[in-house]
Parts: sequence; structure tokens; C-alpha cells
Amino acid sequence: MSVPKKVAVVLSGCGVFDGAEIHESTLTLLALDMRGARAVIAAPDKPQRKVVNVATGQDEPDQARSCLVEAARIARGEIRPLSDVKAADVDALILPGGYGAALNLSDLAIAGPEFQPDPVVLALVREVWRAGKPVAALCIAPPILAAALAAEGVKGAKLTIGNDPGVAGVIRGRGQEHVDCKADAFVADRSNRVVTCPAYMLAGGIAELWRGIDGAVGALLDMA
Repeated sequence: MSVPKKVAVVLSGCGVFDGAEIHESTLTLLALDMRGARAVIAAPDKPQRKVVNVATGQDEPDQARSCLVEAARIARGEIRPLSDVKAADVDALILPGGYGAALNLSDLAIAGPEFQPDPVVLALVREVWRAGKPVAALCIAPPILAAALAAEGVKGAKLTIGNDPGVAGVIRGRGQEHVDCKADAFVADRSNRVVTCPAYMLAGGIAELWRGIDGAVGALLDMA
């Protein structure tokens, strides 16, 4: 019997506006499980950059939440601090989206094109990729992957966030190639061992979202 592949799933909290997008995260876990892979769920052990009332869309400046504690809701408690995960522990890595990817896994939402990934996130993505293992990013997370690849000296990797010109420009600004992509599809750059998917950057519903994520996870595992 073959040993199940282990995939690091890096979450950024819990909730579309200030953490990991719950549909994207859950469907990622489902796609992995349906293929017999084991998810190693992790999140940065630090405060969220902000807290948003999802019912109203309003910031709650007096509230403070932990990325790790909130992400544990999605993980049903089985979660590790991201700093405890090493490339040797996994066969691949995936970054679901949600605005937390642009707030907590990076400062993209604040710094725009000059953004920097969280140092712990960047270090793990680079370590996994350098070990010859594939990395995937969904929704708004691909710029983090673009930055990690640039830090490794890679140029021209094919990535997608769908067709948003602003975020596509951020990816190009890190020396990578943006490829327009439909909501229910994905882009797999096998030569650079990366997979990206528009997810809720474009998806109009959870069925369309599922088709894109399911395909992206399949491609990721094929490379692992």
C-alpha cells in the first residue's frame, strides 16, 4: 500500500474578510481527502492584522484575534503553528485564499505592489519549493508565490488570479507571467512546480469554485 501524500495547508485565520476563505479552505481539504492525501493544517501563530464583522463588512478595531486560534475552527482543532512545519514534513504545500492571505500571510492589502510576505510563510514556501516539492496558491494568494519564486531567482513562472489587472500587475512586478484563467479552471506550470487557481477571485458560486479547486489540487498531487 502506498504512503499517503502529506500536503501543508496554510491558513490565515477564519473568514473571507480577515482570514482564510472558509469555502476555499474546506474544498481544498475535501479534494485532498478524496485523493487519499493527508492535510497538515497550519497557520501563523500571531494576531490577525484586523478583525472584520462578516455580517456587516465593518472593521472592529477593538477586537483582537489570533490567526492560529481562528484557523483552528476550520481545522477542527488539528492545527500546527506554521513555524513548526518543515519541508521534510510534507510532499507539497497549498495556500488557500481569503483576504487573510493579503493581511496576515502578507501585507499585500496595505503595501500593494511593494508588499512582502510574512517571513515565516515566505521561508516555508521557499523551503518546500527548493526541496523539489510543488506549491499551489488560490484566489488572492498567488502574489505570495510570485514573491517566493522571485526570491529563488525564478522568472517567468506562469501564475493566475483570474483576470484582475491590478493583481496580475503585482505578479508581473515580481517577474512572473500572469495567465488569464476562467473561474472553474487552473494554471499548472509543471516546469516550475506551481499551480494556481482564481477561486473566489472569479467564481460565482460554490460549484464553480469546487471545479477549479478540485482540478488545482489534482494537478498539485500529480507533481508531488
